[in-house]
Amino acid sequence: MSTALERVRAAYARVARVDRPEVWIDLRPQEDAEAEAAAVDARTAAGERLPLAGTVLAVKGNIDVAGFPTTAGCPSYAYLPEVDAPAVARLRAAGAVVLGTTNLDQFATGLVGTRSPYGAVRDAVDPAYVSGGSSSGSAVAVALGLVDLALGTDTAGSGRVPAAFNGVVGLKPTPGLVPTEGVVPACASLDCVTVFARTLPEAGQALSFMAAPAEPAAVPARRPG
Repeated sequence: MSTALERVRAAYARVARVDRPEVWIDLRPQEDAEAEAAAVDARTAAGERLPLAGTVLAVKGNIDVAGFPTTAGCPSYAYLPEVDAPAVARLRAAGAVVLGTTNLDQFATGLVGTRSPYGAVRDAVDPAYVSGGSSSGSAVAVALGLVDLALGTDTAGSGRVPAAFNGVVGLKPTPGLVPTEGVVPACASLDCVTVFARTLPEAGQALSFMAAPAEPAAVPARRPG
């Protein structure tokens, strides 16, 4: 079984080989990711159980990752978060290593994946077509095999549409199941953090770590009858 360090190195080699820079807003320096992966390997060697050890993760650019600018696809909006959004933190705590932040339709408003000053994200299956949005970079990163998992957001289709366009799984949880702290809101009452993966079991496993007890105010009330 490959170590986390080996898988991170393989991911960067794949990024270089595929050469799709528009997928990323910020690609992490390889030495930083390797250092985190080596720390994961050391923890597992010491007997710690890390179910996602060796998993390589990308995060949509409207979700906070400590040390990366959160841009929401708008450079003038950018701020530098000090802590990870809970969804990111929980995956990292389980052993996942973040490779970088991904491109999106600006402020997560759009379903085409082309509305970004960082460039139009081309479809993974046929680059002549749009990739779907707004979580375009995350979906394409998984579809091209650059990462194992990627986080996106879904307010009105932004996680499901690019998943369908690129032939991957896009899992949208029930509103309130995954905390939305550290997510730039598109519509705070509807926003969900979504996960992209190549298979449903992989997406489900990631969701199991991201999920938290739902807050009643965040979950739509059921209609009588």
